[in-house]
Formats: sequence, C-alpha cells, structure tokens
Amino acid sequence: MRIPWRRRPAGRSRRLLDLAAVRPGTVDDTDDFDVCRQVAFRVARRDHGATAEVLAVVEELLEDEAEYEFVVTFLEDLQNLVSHGLETFRSPDEIRLLLGPRSAVCWDTVTAFWAAVADWRLGTGVSLEPAAPLLDVENEQLRTLLWTANRTLATGEKLGIADAVRYEKAAGSPIPGYSHIAVALRITGQRGS
Repeated sequence: MRIPWRRRPAGRSRRLLDLAAVRPGTVDDTDDFDVCRQVAFRVARRDHGATAEVLAVVEELLEDEAEYEFVVTFLEDLQNLVSHGLETFRSPDEIRLLLGPRSAVCWDTVTAFWAAVADWRLGTGVSLEPAAPLLDVENEQLRTLLWTANRTLATGEKLGIADAVRYEKAAGSPIPGYSHIAVALRITGQRGS
C-alpha cells in the first residue's frame, strides 16, 4: 500500500519566511537570527504586501512563552531597520500601528531598552559615530546584517549591539528575558542555545 506524501507542518521560521516571500534555500531556516534579519528586512519595506500578515503571526507566536526570545529578536531587528528613516522602509509609527497587543508590549519594551542604552552611552562622554556611513553600504547581505544590528538615533548617530552589550555589562538592565550578552555569546559559539 502506498502512503500518500504529506507535507510536514511548517515551523515558525518557515511560516514567516513564506509570508515574507523569502526564496527557499536562501536562508537557513534553522538559524533564528538569520530568519529574523531576513524577514524583518523584507517586511519593513513600504512595498511589501504581507507586513500585516507577518506581524499577525508574530502576535500569534506570543501565545507561547517559549517564542518570546524569537519574537523579541525579530521586533528588535525590525525596529533597528525602521529607525534609519529611509524612504524604502515604513516608519516606526507605521509598524507600531500594525502590531497586536502582545507584540506592542514587546515593541515598547525594546524601545525603552534602547532609550536606556542611548542615555547610558551619552552619559559615558564617549561620542557616538554617525549612522550615515552605515547607510551607504551597497552590498545587500552586509546591509541586511548591519542595518538590523544597528539603529539610528534622532541625532543621526548610531547605536549597535556592541553598545547594548557594554550597557548590560555596566549593570544596565537587559530586556526582561532577553540579554544581548547571551545573544553575543551564542553568535560567537561561546555558549549553547
């Protein structure tokens, strides 16, 4: 007897990648950081037709507490992208209007964290670098990585993950349940998932 082929249920990564129209094989859907970057880079665009649908899935994911880190990673990447003020991307306010109630709480938590990092960084007396050179990067892969890992402040200066790690090491409070130090260690392979 022949058993009909059945498609395995798609996981969170595959669902988001499909909605964001990321071609199969262009992203390792087992790498949460890459999935978040790639999906955020696409759905932040003004011309992307499924932004609301992706954000609805993100809201649905938050029904499961185990998905919190994944969602915070995605929302932080999305916030970083839209902070750059580029015409290609929606504004932070436009994205905020599309969020569900749980996602909006996460969005606001990420916003408050980065405001604290900016305040701390300004208090150190070390000048911040301008964001303009970052925004001039032409290579799409490098641009995706850099634009999702850094954010542009209203002053035109940038903050990045290194600033977040320094802030947390200086006894600043991380995002509840999500530490940039832990993320940096996972990325560099110094600590398991």
